[in-house]
Amino acid sequence: MKLRVIASVVLSTLMAGAANATQGWHDERQWLPPGLEKAWHDHRGHKGWHKYQGKPSVQVGARPYWLVEDMDDGPLKERLKSCDVRNFQATDFSIGHRGAPLQFPEHTRESYIAAARMGAGILECDVAFTKDRELVCRHAQNDLHTTTNIVTIPELNAKCTQPFVPADPASGTPAKAECRTSDITLAEFKTLEGKMDAYDPMATTPEEYVGGTADWRTDLYASRGTLMTHRESIELFKSLGAKFTPELKTPVVDMPFEGEYSQRDYARQMIQDYIDAGINPKDVWPQSFNLDDVLFWVNEMPRFGEQAVFLDQSPITPDTESLAHMESLKSRGVNILAPALWKMLALDSYGEIEPSEYARNARMAGLDLIAWTVERSGPLANGGGWYYQTVSDAINNDGDVMNVIDVLAREVGVIGVFSDWPATTTYYANCMMNPKGRR
Repeated sequence: MKLRVIASVVLSTLMAGAANATQGWHDERQWLPPGLEKAWHDHRGHKGWHKYQGKPSVQVGARPYWLVEDMDDGPLKERLKSCDVRNFQATDFSIGHRGAPLQFPEHTRESYIAAARMGAGILECDVAFTKDRELVCRHAQNDLHTTTNIVTIPELNAKCTQPFVPADPASGTPAKAECRTSDITLAEFKTLEGKMDAYDPMATTPEEYVGGTADWRTDLYASRGTLMTHRESIELFKSLGAKFTPELKTPVVDMPFEGEYSQRDYARQMIQDYIDAGINPKDVWPQSFNLDDVLFWVNEMPRFGEQAVFLDQSPITPDTESLAHMESLKSRGVNILAPALWKMLALDSYGEIEPSEYARNARMAGLDLIAWTVERSGPLANGGGWYYQTVSDAINNDGDVMNVIDVLAREVGVIGVFSDWPATTTYYANCMMNPKGRR
């Protein structure tokens, strides 16, 4: 009898504790990373939560843990250190910027696969066009000389807008080269190999020119760099279970190209590739720095224009950060704004990072925000450089990237963060899913 009473009390206590724990999670939770809402709702409704946890996990590797250890002491560090996620899940909050170019050649099959394995729920193909007007994944129309081996192939180097010219060490004159996707056909493009984005300005040979990788990156994974067409990227991302954020790159050639291929043809062709592949527009976030491209998609291809992303690189002025400016963008059909992360951050009177006036007004106008780009600046000991220019006084170690992501996520309210190493944003998103960093 006593044993039965004791067992009943213990069981009641455990059930009450579990209920309180679940309720506490709900009450204290302030932010839920995009792409993990299903996990939260499944947990709340007890619908297949363990089945969801049992899916193959992504691999974040050692770097996020190293960054957390490098953080200044404080509540965020303790919370991230106590993270007990056993099966990391991909999340739309983690966007693979050109794949995972911190260590893999950008916009290559290998880089994309690495990003997906790190939990990037969305992958980016920057879209440029070839001489025969086929779409390919390159960060810029004129970067083949720094991102591929083209200058080492004499017959293709000769077709470059500026074929390789060696440096003159005696006079200090640097080497020259400029090779564009529009200089060569798709068939020629496919013979190239991707490499880390770099060059040696004082090279006297093509083989020397393709070196120059920054010492905080690596050539360890550059022995293979499979270039991809835009259509191939769609098929790859689909097979990886990832979503899509293609960026229509601003041409460096005059448009219409060769007098007949217009900017609208180019913008329409990029979206048509998704239509032909049967991709749901809800899984695509087309981007451009050209507002006219975004408005073209909004007005002419509205199913894709609904999630079109305006990449804002304008300088901060009273006008460009004003609520009136943000409301004007919204009224024209722009729903998502993506500035460099520094534009959304400022320092308060105590030197702590907080949302900027730009960010506050954008959110007040009803715009969603996406940030770019973390893990791109190298070591942060000296303030982080261009990407952190408004908050450089608060940046003095590599772990500070976690503080930046935290403010962007929970205070600015961004829906995603581009990263050159998506494991970092994946780790943050999974660990901050609930107050204890546990599922």
